[in-house]
Amino acid sequence: MDATDAVCNIAASLPRLAAQSPQRVAMRCPGTRGPDGLARYDVELTYAELDRRSDAIAAGLGRRGIVRGTRTAVMVRPSPEFFLLMFALFKAGAVPVLIDPGIDKRALRQCLDEAAPEAFIGIPLAHVARVVLGWAKSARIRITTGRRALLADDTLARVERAGEGAGSQLADTRAEEVAAIVFTSGSTGVPKGVVFRHRHFVAQIEMMGEAFGIAPGGVDLPTFPPFALFDPALGLTSVIPDMDPTRPAQADPRKLHDALRRFGCDQLFGSPALMKVLADHGQPLPTLRRVTSAGAPVPPDTVAKLRELMHEDAQFWTPYGATECLPVAVIEGRELQSTRAATEAGAGTCVGRAVARNDVRIIRVDDAAIEHWSDELLVAAGTVGEITVAGPTATDAYFNRDHMTRLAKIRETTGEGGRIVHRMGDVGYLDEHGRLWFCGRKSHRVETATGPLYTEQVEPVFNTHPKVRRSALVGTGEKGAQRPLLWVELHQPRIGNRERERILDELREIGAAHAHTAGIERFRFHPGFPVDIRHNAKIGREKLTLQARAIGD
Repeated sequence: MDATDAVCNIAASLPRLAAQSPQRVAMRCPGTRGPDGLARYDVELTYAELDRRSDAIAAGLGRRGIVRGTRTAVMVRPSPEFFLLMFALFKAGAVPVLIDPGIDKRALRQCLDEAAPEAFIGIPLAHVARVVLGWAKSARIRITTGRRALLADDTLARVERAGEGAGSQLADTRAEEVAAIVFTSGSTGVPKGVVFRHRHFVAQIEMMGEAFGIAPGGVDLPTFPPFALFDPALGLTSVIPDMDPTRPAQADPRKLHDALRRFGCDQLFGSPALMKVLADHGQPLPTLRRVTSAGAPVPPDTVAKLRELMHEDAQFWTPYGATECLPVAVIEGRELQSTRAATEAGAGTCVGRAVARNDVRIIRVDDAAIEHWSDELLVAAGTVGEITVAGPTATDAYFNRDHMTRLAKIRETTGEGGRIVHRMGDVGYLDEHGRLWFCGRKSHRVETATGPLYTEQVEPVFNTHPKVRRSALVGTGEKGAQRPLLWVELHQPRIGNRERERILDELREIGAAHAHTAGIERFRFHPGFPVDIRHNAKIGREKLTLQARAIGD
């Protein structure tokens, strides 16, 4: 049988694990609260329950018309219902459409219009917004997680009851079938719907397991809900944290520590913003043996602090990738710390070595579409260029965004037929050891009269100032003659004019010590940078550029 004809489904491992370890807890959720304000985590699902109940929901959805290939918008908070629903949709071969609920409402409506879902499953508030704001007018099937079917055709509870006892609902989906449409965070524009095929999800599970040495039986605290969907496939128990996943920077460290301690969590996934919360809290993390952080570069101070709080044998991984392709490369905290001096001198951020089966190559920077691959696109080793990757998790299209697909994908013909090369939209280079260095987003480069400046080669230089929390490079004017401006966010923004002038003099002195930053003469203080909704870590440089123009800089 050809590999493309084999059954391939991200949910396929669930029935197997349910048969092997039916009473093992697959998922714990916060539930009610005790008198101390901490979650009791009195809601749990065993592998057998997750398998049986997701089968029932899949069968019930089928009776409602949500079947193989049905695009289904899912707007449900992290809860047992969310995870049961997602596995039910995967089993049925339906296509869940996932959009960050915290994005601008106009952008959210555009995303739903583009995805044109045939079904809409959401919490009661999502259905109110659907009706009032005109979301998802294409949806002919509407299901609510509420107790009553207000503004909907049915409730999820009734759907599940209708499918009870139906038995296995695992569809014989194939590798090339669409498994989901997952929208990007929109940190550099309107979110795009990434088309995931079943083979992409299966490859992600395999590659993450291999890259991080994940073995069944562990306990994970995934503070980014979509990653909790991978845990059952990896044989892990997920402890869903008591926090707002759209605001990781505001997570309560007391609640996180309670969950880690109570269940002996040995693994944690979170954004750099959440890592800073734990680092600043300063309490030891003795149970953790593996911490993974993604979404943006993790500040060196945060890495150093967390390494001190964790067991000496624990690992701190920072994978590099994007919604369109993950994981691409990985680096462990010890090696990352060893590159800190180079980063602070303007080398960029080392993101490690390519994960096995990925082919990472650097091409010359180009804002135009590239239809076919050519080795003539490649730049010399050590030269900053555009990062590309070809591999099992590299997705091949955006849904209903043909223009963006052409800009982000290159078709490569090889001896095996052909493959898609994904353009990461980032710039960087490969060093003499084969390690990848990230230098920033391609769209964020500042094209001056003397050459380009890259955010991750400029900002870490100035971030060494003890009073600077972070900085953000933007450019104003026409490309090729842009003037760089550095926005500066301080740890303590409320300071007097004399102190501000002293800090500016010190920043100019820091910049003058490096050839590539010596020409930066314009600095502006900012009370608090805009950040992305998903990870609270990616700086909204587009907004900062508009602010610079508005004040005449």
